[in-house]
Amino acid sequence: MDYSAVANKFMPKLFGHKIKDFQHHTWNFTDWSNAERKVISPEFEVGGCKWHTVLYPKVSIYLEFINPPEAYSCAQFAFVLWNPEEPTQYVGKYAYYRFNAKHHNWGFAYFCDCDRDKLFISSITQPRSIIENNSCNITTLIRVLEDPTGTLWSDVETTFAGYIGLKHLGASNTFMNSVIQSFCLIKCFRKAVFQIPTESDQSITSISSALQRIFCRLNISDTAVEATELTKFFGWNKFFMDIDIRKFIRILFDDLENKMKNTKVDGTISKYFVGTKKIYIKCINVDYESIRFEEYSDIQLNVNGCSTLEESFDNYVEETLEGDNKYEAEEYGLQVAKKKVIFESLPPVLHIHLNWFEYDAKDDCMIELNHHYEFPMEIDLQKYLSSDVSDVSDVDKLKSHKYLLHGTKFIDERVTVASIENNYNGDDNNTYMLIYIRESCVDEILSPINYKDIPKHLCEQRQKVLKYNSMYINVEVVTEEIFKNHKGYGLKTLAGPTNFDNYQYPLTEIHKFEILEELTYGTFKKMASERFKIPSNKMRFWKIINNPDGTNRLRAIINGKLFFDKPMKEIIGASGRLYMELLDKPINNRNESFMIFLKYFNPDAQLLKGLGHLYVRKSSKISSIFHIIRKKNQLPQNTSLEAYEEKSWNMIKIQPSHIFKDFIQNDGAIICFQKELTSEEIQEHLSVDRIYSIPKFYELLSMNTTIMFRSKFGYKDPIPAFSLILNRNMKFSTIANQVAVHINIDPLRLHFMPEGIDMTNKKLSKIFPFNIMTNRILSAIFPIIDKLTVYYEILDISTEHTK
Repeated sequence: MDYSAVANKFMPKLFGHKIKDFQHHTWNFTDWSNAERKVISPEFEVGGCKWHTVLYPKVSIYLEFINPPEAYSCAQFAFVLWNPEEPTQYVGKYAYYRFNAKHHNWGFAYFCDCDRDKLFISSITQPRSIIENNSCNITTLIRVLEDPTGTLWSDVETTFAGYIGLKHLGASNTFMNSVIQSFCLIKCFRKAVFQIPTESDQSITSISSALQRIFCRLNISDTAVEATELTKFFGWNKFFMDIDIRKFIRILFDDLENKMKNTKVDGTISKYFVGTKKIYIKCINVDYESIRFEEYSDIQLNVNGCSTLEESFDNYVEETLEGDNKYEAEEYGLQVAKKKVIFESLPPVLHIHLNWFEYDAKDDCMIELNHHYEFPMEIDLQKYLSSDVSDVSDVDKLKSHKYLLHGTKFIDERVTVASIENNYNGDDNNTYMLIYIRESCVDEILSPINYKDIPKHLCEQRQKVLKYNSMYINVEVVTEEIFKNHKGYGLKTLAGPTNFDNYQYPLTEIHKFEILEELTYGTFKKMASERFKIPSNKMRFWKIINNPDGTNRLRAIINGKLFFDKPMKEIIGASGRLYMELLDKPINNRNESFMIFLKYFNPDAQLLKGLGHLYVRKSSKISSIFHIIRKKNQLPQNTSLEAYEEKSWNMIKIQPSHIFKDFIQNDGAIICFQKELTSEEIQEHLSVDRIYSIPKFYELLSMNTTIMFRSKFGYKDPIPAFSLILNRNMKFSTIANQVAVHINIDPLRLHFMPEGIDMTNKKLSKIFPFNIMTNRILSAIFPIIDKLTVYYEILDISTEHTK
């Protein structure tokens, strides 16, 4: 078997992620029909970690991570079952996951049932079955990825070294997070921001107010903090479009300086962060020279050709302007010149930005450098100051210019002191920003923050939020009507378009209750009775749980007699979902019955609809309810039906003679029905490209994914963010049309860019941004689509004029 080809088929390459290791392990599995309930493969190693393949024959298959508690691994993986004698006959499934001690296994609950025919039965298109002579090979392919930030595929909020960080909201705000966290740890700056009057500001349109709130949360929170308010102000996708951290800081400083004017913190920015420098340029071949003075709040140093910070400084203060970098000398035009930079004063807090990018003329894009680069814990910058006494104030001349390294670029939500203990740039771990503090000013700059330094209105607001969150819980209620209106998978999920251009699920909102956590079940039931205008004795509730495989199913009835006086939080937790059942008539022999949900698929209308719930006797045959299905769908009483149980995304066919208790273990099973089709009817549907069976329709549903669309310009755009459920096999030109309809714009004026794309990557810079002219399917553009955010920009002219 060609494992590379199989990997390419089942494990799509991920843009922007480096592969640490790729291996495959093949397990020859024999005596399939007589195997134990659970079988574990021999141990194998990939990416420095140990793994098992765990098989539950005929049911499930999982990848298990068996390592010390502190270990973790981010892995793409695929399982391939294949015939040892005929390797071209195989089936496979793919997933990705962040494995650790707590979450040590991941896989597929119903791997085999979906392809049961392929496993055991040969056909014209498949000459040999996959499981032959009661055995097959199971190959597990694992691609372990590098995780330089420590946050890949992780939603865990973690604190390190006593600091609280910012939540990672995608690669678009990596630089912003670094800047905010570094400024927050410059405590004199944090105190000054806290003293800006912002009580009447709206944080979404005020940088100062948003920054105050973030600093406040960083000061008193014990979990990672969101910077969404500030991100919205600057535009959701601005930073990875520009990749300009210096511009961001300048905008930040300008806003803060304006807000600080005529307050007791007026001048804070210039006091701590601004210095002056003299730039002297003398042309070599003509009699022309220039001297100008500038203020600066940061220094950008090139690392190309330099291995230490001192070498970069030396390169910065004296260089030759030649080639494409010649100096424009007024009437003399472009000239070769010598340029010198002399510092007149250095600020107490010195920001140094290291430029790791250079232009690649061959590929017409910026490329990132990567080499060993050292920066010291202490540096004396005296030699870079002007030696001319007349150019330097007496006060500045007497100051010490010894600086201490305070921090480097922080890694998103993980703020660590490790970055200042290892004072060099390692492979694949470039440091972009260094913060040095003048040694003589350390006590003033890093003086402690007291609770009284935080604005009173922010503290009171925060306390209200915490108190509210501690007192209230959210309860969602799914009714039978909601289930009937839901046209997709499970009991209720978000609705949206499929790959049919004109086909959309109707949106039906789940009923939401915000209640005090101590509210009793009896009181809640009374509240629901008033909301739905239904007598409380005619309703009862079931708990709904979300399973790891994405299914949502009933868990148990909430017994009114036992739970009437119990708090809702004790019954369902801080947030939960309930199903409300209406009791139209008494249920006889409840212990001998199952409550099931019914769905019906109509291939003519290409529609899956809910029929409601039904109680069935456990000992009855599935055919005993066929007459009910026919009646609900106005079918002739002699109509033949097919039945399937909805299990995860897989559909398991049920024969009419099957007994309910033989294939159902608990209440809440979902049974789907359709009319049995003749060969002629199937061909008729195929001829017009219609889906003709329940398994095929669910296969389509499994390819749906939710994508969030946001304007590149954040709050400045009046159109709010919105989500669409789209099919992975949909062409992007179709998606662009749907977005255009949603925001009422000409689709030819739309440009799209996914979150987290590094535009310095020369391969990616040729692919993105894209527009309606992009005719590739969604899954080809984005191999990993889960939780995808795409930003759109409305152009002044349509893309057809730019071809």
